[in-house]
Amino acid sequence: MPCNIKIGIVGDQNAATPAHVSIPLALAQAGLSPDLFVSWEWVPTHFIATSDDLVQYDAIWCASGSPYRSPAGALAAIRFARESGLPFLGTCGGFQHAVLEYARNVLGMADAAHAEDSPDAALHVITPLGCSLVGRTGDVFLTDGSLLAKAYGALTSHEAYHCNYGFNAEVEAALDGSDMHVTARDADGAVRAVELRSHPFFVATLFQPERALLQSHPCPLADALVQAAADRKLVANSPSDPPFRDR
Repeated sequence: MPCNIKIGIVGDQNAATPAHVSIPLALAQAGLSPDLFVSWEWVPTHFIATSDDLVQYDAIWCASGSPYRSPAGALAAIRFARESGLPFLGTCGGFQHAVLEYARNVLGMADAAHAEDSPDAALHVITPLGCSLVGRTGDVFLTDGSLLAKAYGALTSHEAYHCNYGFNAEVEAALDGSDMHVTARDADGAVRAVELRSHPFFVATLFQPERALLQSHPCPLADALVQAAADRKLVANSPSDPPFRDR
């Protein structure tokens, strides 16, 4: 009997956004295994108030499209995934808000802000890029042993972007010794992805790996997200395994 996996795509769906078209394609491709049955639904950010709005999902994909209708809803979804061990993938705006959520709730930066939402804030962990990445592509270099490298089976990948904001390099030192670590950079050393060390699957990328489907290429991260959800479901059904605890 196939394992039924339901993915919640957190974001404000827009049929005119290429990434929003390609995410379902990527999940459909990931669900081609005879051992899996993958379904998904969009979860508008303003529909999210508490974790009760997300408990029916086996994984969360926080999609691009910021500024979100409700940044608080997106942050609540990310926090729920981080604290509960729910497999999580954040792309573009999902990356930006994953960093923001971690800065506020783990690193103790209560005033941390996203420059797009709060341009006058004193502390921006997400700032305007020196050069826009809208419509750009480029090589990214993956950390050996990372979830990214395992998903791709390689240490480099060529990825597409559609963003004007990224990680503030001036606050990167705050991640030193923390659970969140950088696992991908571009040729200039700029941060392009982060992961959580102790979480079963928590990956956030500034690039949009789902856009590969628009060129009829596979999306390894979608496959990895679905597989992580299936693995977690198997563990949850095994009483001998202890539950995940936030560390």
